[in-house]
Amino acid sequence: MKSFERLVVEQIPRLRRYARALTGDREPADDLVQETLTRAMSRRHLWIRDKEIRPWLFTIMHNLYVNEIEKRARTPVLIAAEEDDTRLVAKGHADGGVILRDLERALKELSEEQREVVLLVGLEQLSYKETARILGIPSGTVMSRLSRGRERLRELMSGKNGVGLRRIK
Repeated sequence: MKSFERLVVEQIPRLRRYARALTGDREPADDLVQETLTRAMSRRHLWIRDKEIRPWLFTIMHNLYVNEIEKRARTPVLIAAEEDDTRLVAKGHADGGVILRDLERALKELSEEQREVVLLVGLEQLSYKETARILGIPSGTVMSRLSRGRERLRELMSGKNGVGLRRIK
């Protein structure tokens, strides 16, 4: 059986990807991953060995992220206008970069609840049950948020509702 540390280290790329998708910026994402790892290591006794470690780590990350958002809502922050260098990169398709840029923008247009579900199910390929456990909501809520989130993404990517995202043919 693998050690706890090894199991956690194997999940770092997934944690990083999800954190960047949530925050939209490299530095806060790296901070979120670091805090998640620190919290997991300090609370390793709470992990049940027979259970998958990924949902447990994603639950920790989700809770830290929500806490940070609530904290930011109470404390106004000035943000420097800089070019975001964490854009997704598409390989093998000339228009792929544009499509992924538009997708990244569309994801930011989703409500927080819809974006979390879309990322966990779509990007991280977690089950509805695992997603529900991570977010602390019923599976039916996961399904409805996913459905509404996917529909909203379709609208945004197709340019409906006057949204300025464009689709490349």
